Amino acid sequence: MTTGLQYIAHNAHDVTVGDKRILFHIPTSSLFDLDQVSGDVLDLFKEKKVVQQADMEARFKGRHSPDRILEVIEDFLEMQIITGDNLLRPDNPKIKIENYPLSTIILNVNTGCNLGCTYCYKEDLTTPAKGELMGFDVAKKSIDLLLKEGKTRDRVNVVFFGGEPLSNMPLIKEAVRYAEEQCALVGKKVDFSVTTNATLLTKDIIDYMNDHKFGIAISMDGPKAVHDKNRKTIGGKGTYDVVSKKARMLLERYTARPVGARVTLTAGVTDVVGIHKHLKYDLGFAEVGFAPVTSGDISLFNLSSEELHEVFQNMKKLGEHYLSEALVGRNNGFSNMHQMMTDLYEGTKKALPCGAGIGLLAVDHKGDLNLCHRFTGSDIDTYGSVDTGIKKKELGEFLEGRADRDGTWCDTCRIRNLCSGGCYHESYATYDDINKPTYHYCDLMRDWIDFGISVYSRILQNNPQYFEQHVSPRTLLQTNRTFNPMDMGK
Repeated sequence: MTTGLQYIAHNAHDVTVGDKRILFHIPTSSLFDLDQVSGDVLDLFKEKKVVQQADMEARFKGRHSPDRILEVIEDFLEMQIITGDNLLRPDNPKIKIENYPLSTIILNVNTGCNLGCTYCYKEDLTTPAKGELMGFDVAKKSIDLLLKEGKTRDRVNVVFFGGEPLSNMPLIKEAVRYAEEQCALVGKKVDFSVTTNATLLTKDIIDYMNDHKFGIAISMDGPKAVHDKNRKTIGGKGTYDVVSKKARMLLERYTARPVGARVTLTAGVTDVVGIHKHLKYDLGFAEVGFAPVTSGDISLFNLSSEELHEVFQNMKKLGEHYLSEALVGRNNGFSNMHQMMTDLYEGTKKALPCGAGIGLLAVDHKGDLNLCHRFTGSDIDTYGSVDTGIKKKELGEFLEGRADRDGTWCDTCRIRNLCSGGCYHESYATYDDINKPTYHYCDLMRDWIDFGISVYSRILQNNPQYFEQHVSPRTLLQTNRTFNPMDMGK
């Protein structure tokens, strides 16, 4: 070691959990315990950046075995935490996207909605009387496209969205029949999902969705005073009474899959713990996920910087409850935390923030292909249609550009392989630039993931069986992982 070894700071991050130190290996999203020797060696490199043989001898002679020091050095070299060559670039090689193996198609079955939620981001939203319904021909071609592009998939997903999707039940039933028939012909499994405001639920609709094993998410913002603040009828009346009644009916009657609640947090609403308690324990939802609103055309609904910090502090409090329940083998249904546990358990490493454009596309009522359901009706370019197919060249150029981290703060960020620049629609709503990472969340997201690493490590140490019981077999309520902490509201 005549020329010294260099520390690669962008590949390593350590978190103290109780009396233990956990190394987060950023290139692989893996976690390792640091013993006294490896922790001491890491500290020396963090302090000096370039370490010579003499530095090692001066720091560790008489304290640690030379053989053990050499083992740690070899491990760190293999993990690219240190290098003897030129400083390594972060792990973001240019990617070339040539295949678009769809697993999910989202059908925007009606632009009309019977509610007038004040914060809704949907740019094509209108009243029921003016709603533009998707016809069966478009739905049929959408499913054909899914099966054509997803031919390597054993399982595909059809998601019904709106507006209020239940206002077009005839189309949903036709699409389900066709998808099941076509998937049976080619030996594929098909799953169905819907996000609904619940107001149009009936026993017959519930029984129908139960027969076809729908994944169901209910948009509901909490107790009456919170929910009625923004989730109103077109005439301006709060909807908590009807939604809670329908939700209870659903939860009592529905047996096929767990039912989740999806909460949108707006200005003045930060009580994550209280909202979760009401939806999970008073009403009985299996999962509750939170989406803070910080950007949009109507700034009145955006959480302030102070409120957003308060939201994350309260999410940590709920995360501590998640931990205490996990230690005795129970999942408290806090979706945001559970998704992070899943990512850490599976060693998630993402070049892109989500599957939009590769594994997932959204079809509007005209048959145009959108990156995801958030973009239907927006002025963002579409990427083909169900008639002409996917514009793969244009879509590939966008995705490859977004995956290129050169010149961005994401280049060396420690959560770059978990966040990957953040939600495309959040970039569009915040900066009017779909290509720009969501920088306004960076510090909060780094802190949130550090907290998650701590929770994960404590569960792993004290009740490792939890991950096999509650993470491995988990069936996601929605196919596009919408319970991201930075998800926008509907």
